Amino acid sequence: MDAAATHPMPRGRPLWVKVLAGIVVVVALLALLIVFFPWDVLRGPLNRYVTEKTGRHFEITRRLDVKLGRTTRILADGLEFANPEWARDPMLVKAAGAEVHIELLPLLGRRIVMPLIRFHEPQLGLQIEPDGRRSWALGRDTGDPANLPEIGALAIDKGSVHFVASEHGADIRTDFAIAGPLRLAPNAAAPQAQAQPGGAPQAALPLAFTAKGTWQKEPFTARGRTGNVLYLREALRQPFPAEFEATAANTTLRAKGSIASLATLEGANASFTIQGKDLQELYQLVGMVLPATPRYSLQGRLSKQDEVWHIREIDGRLGNSDLRGELAFDRRVAVPLLTGKLESRTLDFVDLAPLVGLQEQPRSAQGVPQVRGRRPAPVRTAAGGKVLPSAELDVDRLRRMNADVTYRAARITHVKKLPLDRMSVHVRLKDGVLDLDQMKLGVAGGSLAGRVRIDGVKDPAVAEVRLDARSLQLARLFPNARLTKASVGAIHGDIDLKGRGNTVAKMLATSDGAVALLMGSGQISNLLMEIAGIDGAEIIKFFMQGDENVQLRCAAAAFDVKDGLMTSRAVVFDTSDTVIYGSGAISLATEAMDLTLRPYPKDMSILSLRSPLKVGGTFAKPQAGPDKGALAARGGFALALGAFNPLLALAATIETGPGENANCGPALREASSAYQAARIAVMNQPPEIGDDAKKKGLLSRILGGPNDKEPAPRGGRERTPQAGGPHAPGGPGKPYGP
Repeated sequence: MDAAATHPMPRGRPLWVKVLAGIVVVVALLALLIVFFPWDVLRGPLNRYVTEKTGRHFEITRRLDVKLGRTTRILADGLEFANPEWARDPMLVKAAGAEVHIELLPLLGRRIVMPLIRFHEPQLGLQIEPDGRRSWALGRDTGDPANLPEIGALAIDKGSVHFVASEHGADIRTDFAIAGPLRLAPNAAAPQAQAQPGGAPQAALPLAFTAKGTWQKEPFTARGRTGNVLYLREALRQPFPAEFEATAANTTLRAKGSIASLATLEGANASFTIQGKDLQELYQLVGMVLPATPRYSLQGRLSKQDEVWHIREIDGRLGNSDLRGELAFDRRVAVPLLTGKLESRTLDFVDLAPLVGLQEQPRSAQGVPQVRGRRPAPVRTAAGGKVLPSAELDVDRLRRMNADVTYRAARITHVKKLPLDRMSVHVRLKDGVLDLDQMKLGVAGGSLAGRVRIDGVKDPAVAEVRLDARSLQLARLFPNARLTKASVGAIHGDIDLKGRGNTVAKMLATSDGAVALLMGSGQISNLLMEIAGIDGAEIIKFFMQGDENVQLRCAAAAFDVKDGLMTSRAVVFDTSDTVIYGSGAISLATEAMDLTLRPYPKDMSILSLRSPLKVGGTFAKPQAGPDKGALAARGGFALALGAFNPLLALAATIETGPGENANCGPALREASSAYQAARIAVMNQPPEIGDDAKKKGLLSRILGGPNDKEPAPRGGRERTPQAGGPHAPGGPGKPYGP
């Protein structure tokens, strides 16, 4: 009894233990229920529910299974989901099997988050419209962004995708095939999973694809390999590798590298090679405004970070010109911005033909033989026999992109008519206004510097050109002219024009402003001056004894430009032997020339048929020669005198030498003052032969009459002008010539 009293009966288990045990049992039963629940019985109700909510046919055709969790997996054996009625393809997806991962918590906020979708042998029909409608939206309103699922990654083994985007002129059908087992991502421990600069091995690229269709309404083809998991929204895992070759229109792109997000192309990092017939075609394909070029082949590295594309290590050729540097294309702003630095060690001048609206030349095509295409025809002049470029400037493109790019060419080759040797320019494009600023070209040992501005905000565009030529060496300016090779002198010039038009031809045809060329003291071929004056005796002399230079005192040519018509303001060319004055006009609209050059010798010469020189014709077919009327009159007079006495025929060809020194100071000031308020009056021209007194004196000397004072010998000091004489250029009231 006492022992029993000292040992009480055992008490039951605590309540909390029983509750916990009950919860465990319930959870276990629920788990067993979930695991063994026949989810397929819900297939019919689920099909009807999704069809009702989306307004489109939805059906899991064979079997349904669900793996519940924070991220729930839905496994469907056989899947069909129709497209909206407006879509071209009847089915959004038709697959032999599918696995869809859905996060449950975002559903409470009406967000559909699908980290992963796997498809087995799918046929996808994707379409996007300019108004924002997308065929993959999971609601009746396919234009509502809230109905778009957030898909992280898409894994497929084989199948096809038909993509249509009318805004981009895209209609592309892609076929996929996979080698090896399906996997979410390359093994991180495997070497092939790492992104390599030259691309990844095929073991890391199990998914092969081919594509064909149109992009921007141009024929498009592509082929390549990639990882079988395509990350669409963000870099959920490491970037997946890819390599491909795509051709659109005349452009072919080859790339090897990796990418983190297929939808945004974020994290792209690849080496590339791009070839094509014209860089300006990239605007149609990718929206980048570039100048017209000959066919090209370029390579480099391409990467993307936060809507900024970086193109580095650019190296390649445009025609026969090399090109290197780097560019950046920023799409974070409303108007994309292109920045960078480019340079060429050698620029072939013929490669600039497309830049000014001319056709690509055969030499440029030969420089990039790997770019296929027909050999271009030789450059022809514009319609009507004109030579000024008539290719239209697309002013709308100038408003689609901004730019800040510098370019430098260390050497320019194959320049036939204009001896360029180097160039540099700063290209700025801002809100439709193109500025070629800080432009500097090495020309004939000197420089041509200034700026060109094209205002594309207005249509037609307004163009302004301000160029300064400094120290152009005369001998190098005309390298193919034998008579100027020994010439010495520096030429300076100014071009100040403003015009309106969408072609170079129209801009010049409507231009206003001034053009001037100046030259101080120097030396020039004496034979050239005698040929200009048609001085037969002196020409024969220099052909027999050899040419020699004559002192050049000054030269100036200035034109006022109004509505495309260049009217001479001052034209003078003064040497110790001859002074030449000129006048006339040049039409930039019709490209016609009408110039008259009048030589006045400073010494006496026989066998001279001096006559005004006429420069006419057009830019395409220039014509130059003596004034036939004046020359015929002088020749006829010689023949008439020869009928009486052969010596009299020589009298008509003797030049009395009425020319006097031009007043170079006023001449150069007038030529260089494009905006001088008071213009110097146009001078009256002197008689062609001379006054009667001098004529009679010469005749009497030839026929044996009284001797007059002999003229100063050639090569001696300059003759002193007779102040105020009837033929003395520079007389009172005539600052620099007749």
